[in-house]
Amino acid sequence: MKAHDGMYIGGEWRAAAGTDTIAVVDPADEQVIAHVPAGTAEDVDAAVSAARAAFPAWAATPPAGRAARIAALRDVLVARKDEVAATVTAELGAPLPFSQAVHAGVPILVAGSYAELAASYAFEERVGNSTVYAEPVGVVGAITPWNYPLHQIVAKVAPALAAGCTVVLKPAEDTPLTAQLFAEAVHEAGIPAGVFNLVTGLGPVAGQALAEHEGVDLVSFTGSTAVGRRIGATAGAAVKRVALELGGKSANVILPGADLARAVGVGIANVMGNSGQTCSAWTRMLVHTAQYDEAVALAAEAAAKYGDRIGPLVNAEQHARVLGYIEKGVSEGARLVAGGPEAPRERGYFVSPTVFADVTPEMTIAQEEIFGPVVSIIRYEDEDDALRIANGTVYGLAGAVWAGDDAEAVAFARRMDTGQVDINGGRFNPLAPFGGYKQSGVGRELGSHGLAEYLQTKSLQF
Repeated sequence: MKAHDGMYIGGEWRAAAGTDTIAVVDPADEQVIAHVPAGTAEDVDAAVSAARAAFPAWAATPPAGRAARIAALRDVLVARKDEVAATVTAELGAPLPFSQAVHAGVPILVAGSYAELAASYAFEERVGNSTVYAEPVGVVGAITPWNYPLHQIVAKVAPALAAGCTVVLKPAEDTPLTAQLFAEAVHEAGIPAGVFNLVTGLGPVAGQALAEHEGVDLVSFTGSTAVGRRIGATAGAAVKRVALELGGKSANVILPGADLARAVGVGIANVMGNSGQTCSAWTRMLVHTAQYDEAVALAAEAAAKYGDRIGPLVNAEQHARVLGYIEKGVSEGARLVAGGPEAPRERGYFVSPTVFADVTPEMTIAQEEIFGPVVSIIRYEDEDDALRIANGTVYGLAGAVWAGDDAEAVAFARRMDTGQVDINGGRFNPLAPFGGYKQSGVGRELGSHGLAEYLQTKSLQF
């Protein structure tokens, strides 16, 4: 798609307040493919004003009417699915088949789920002698990351619209073209002017202005824990609602009796998808000592198959960061069994699928989020040891448990300090709440729990 040189505010594309631009780079060949405006506090203020003006009418729109507009948005995304996939591939670097299936396909499912929820959600209920109403919070400031550019937008905007909120979106500066395409889809779907607004720009400028704006009632942010802390502190000072989906260091726990080959193979695939740039990726593989050597061999073999099947990392900074973690793993005594720091291609921000063995729970690569195609295999002695290791980080976003039967896996998963766990390869569920314990965040996305983040309650007694 051709980049817009303005902001989508109040139902139209407007000239940016400033003249600075952001270069959009294709990470596969390091070439600039577009420029978008670098938004300022003035742009954010205009967008928030438009969202505030549109709020009363949108909040008063019956749920069925909001559902119809979200359904129309889903239909536009379906019609433009190939364009979405091509855009994500160009600016994020994801292989086209992955972009088609995940980056374009999953947001369609999520948008559809909120079209249904908007029409069926119980926005009021009788409790004793009271009527309790669920009302929209107001104007939402949505700040989204680059790793799943359309999914993260839809996972915030769709429930906010379903709730009756209006939105100002500040997308990641690495993937603004997908956000501009989404704004086009919003317009085509007939969503009223000002209900959705887009400001592209840098986090410390446009993002900070949005988080601090007194006209924003709730900030929904997905990104690093460090930035999430700053947003939480800013919102706390203003007594403003936040929803924070932050970092992860998820454990893939393989219990004795599980199908080892399947558990290892699926675990490697889980991390290599999106080049490891997934906050919920199972980057720590925990294996019983009796099966450890076999698991290491299986993991090395599986990782080797992804050598030419994964895309680059998003930018030069992320590329250097991941290579630094790989070198740190080697220096701390972990054993490379696949991949490593050597560049697999002459151009592009590519990193080889990497697997470390002999990783101890205290090592840096077992504690910190790497956000690249790197798996650490850790041995454990018994289930209590496995649980200690699984829960032994500051994060608690996701995870997996494999066992001889589901009941055994569920019993272990219930003891894990994490927000979402896949049992024996459980499938993705767009209605299941997603979010973390501990420093992985506050609040939930997806399904009815995700909708509830954008609602506040009022009770009337009779």
